[in-house]
Amino acid sequence: MTDDRTYAPAARAWPFEEAKKLVERYKAGAPKKGYVLFETGYGPSGLPHIGTFGEVVRTTMVRQAFQRLSDIPTRLFAFSDDMDGLRKVPTNVPNQEMLAEFLGKPLTRVPDPFDKYESFGHHNNAMLRGFLDSFGFEYEFQSSTDWYMSGRFDQGLLDVLRHYQEVQDIMLPSLREERAASYSPFLPVCQKTGRVLQVPVLETNADAGTIVYQDEDGSKVETPVTGGRCKLQWKPDWAMRWHVLGVDYEMSGKDLIPSVQLAGKICRKLGSPAPEGFNYELFLDEKGQKISKSKGNGLSVEEWLEYAPPESLALFMYQKPRAAKRLYFDVIPRAVDDYLTFTEKFAAETPAQRLENPAWHIHNGNPPTTGASLPYGILLNLASVANAEAKETLWGFISRYLPEATPASAPFLDKLVGYAINYYRDHVKPHKQYRAPDAMERKALEDLLARLDAAPADASAEDLQNIVYEVGKQHPFPELRAWFKTLYEVLLGQETGPRMGTFIALYGKAETAALIRQALSGRIG
Repeated sequence: MTDDRTYAPAARAWPFEEAKKLVERYKAGAPKKGYVLFETGYGPSGLPHIGTFGEVVRTTMVRQAFQRLSDIPTRLFAFSDDMDGLRKVPTNVPNQEMLAEFLGKPLTRVPDPFDKYESFGHHNNAMLRGFLDSFGFEYEFQSSTDWYMSGRFDQGLLDVLRHYQEVQDIMLPSLREERAASYSPFLPVCQKTGRVLQVPVLETNADAGTIVYQDEDGSKVETPVTGGRCKLQWKPDWAMRWHVLGVDYEMSGKDLIPSVQLAGKICRKLGSPAPEGFNYELFLDEKGQKISKSKGNGLSVEEWLEYAPPESLALFMYQKPRAAKRLYFDVIPRAVDDYLTFTEKFAAETPAQRLENPAWHIHNGNPPTTGASLPYGILLNLASVANAEAKETLWGFISRYLPEATPASAPFLDKLVGYAINYYRDHVKPHKQYRAPDAMERKALEDLLARLDAAPADASAEDLQNIVYEVGKQHPFPELRAWFKTLYEVLLGQETGPRMGTFIALYGKAETAALIRQALSGRIG
């Protein structure tokens, strides 16, 4: 910790660059509330998706960096906008006809289509909290419904009412003409139907704390804006929340930059500074389309964790947050192996270098020793060649290659073995396509087979890698890459593959020779 604080001011990793904004914000001392407040927001109109986790883990990384730069206490609120009205029925949940009957009602008053929780909002909140808890985040969950209904937002709502016209002046230029004609920052909650109404506000009375609106049946209704009788449109709501809570830092996606700017203006009109922020790029699915929680495209948190440890997901979120990235199954193996590389490098790095290492940010300065010893990609290819359906199959090879390793002594490696088998079963096996070698490739494979047969029984992975290289150089491949591609396609049924020396040492020299013989005889695949 001492070294961290010593070198943190010079650290250039993006979480430190973000944290320095907050150091500057409070260079004169701590805020009146006594702590710096970080916030992440979540709209529980659909099932939580992986971008939600990304926002929490990235914000946590900035918070950890700030804790090395300042002694001011910090808090992190994970805020759920669960009083929003259900606008449309998500396509990836059951009982959709039932949900359609509750359109317009606050999410915490919509029945849970899964029949597990008090409401749909409670269900989705529980899913979010369950994952955040399992990962070990330090955060405080906050519910919009709780804040509105308890009266803790009352003062903020009255502040918006007192600045009603100024808020309108900020919002109306950003809206289409038709929308602007009936827009109001206040959304009354109908006492007859329970629906959150988007209806014209006819009068405002700041002294009385009320508005008069035209109900859906045409009648005029006067209602307090406090006590959960009204909620705010989401941009004024965001601003009011910053104002009431004193939010100091909140990230958001690049698509929300105009909304952040509007909310910041409203927040300042209410008398509070807007929070510091960071705009990250959006995740894309395998077709290059934006990931949507209502569509359920892209990867879910649960799907990632079926094939890889959560630390690898945190690394994916850390890397290049301002770059749009495909978030699909094929990014998982690289993320796992990159994580292993960073954690292995950490121990040998200087204190200053460690602050630039993603492993520092994933583990708050104290990454574990994984003891994995083998890359995920190698395990995945071994599972592919061995058609493994159980851990014991892979451990049979691993134990010969690493006699000192057992599932008990290398638990992280054992987890990776299980992940690799799952990934092979679901995302490699269904797409394997072997091809026969052409005449030139056949001669190269025969050459490799002869050299493997002649190699010492205890040949190292490096020795075996050199043999593979030499064979590739001796035959008229346009480049060595083409030779390795041949090995992958002919022997593994894939376009990409492992470092062959390590693979052969792990799978076995004799077993690899047998695999080549099968390919040459046309009996593979």
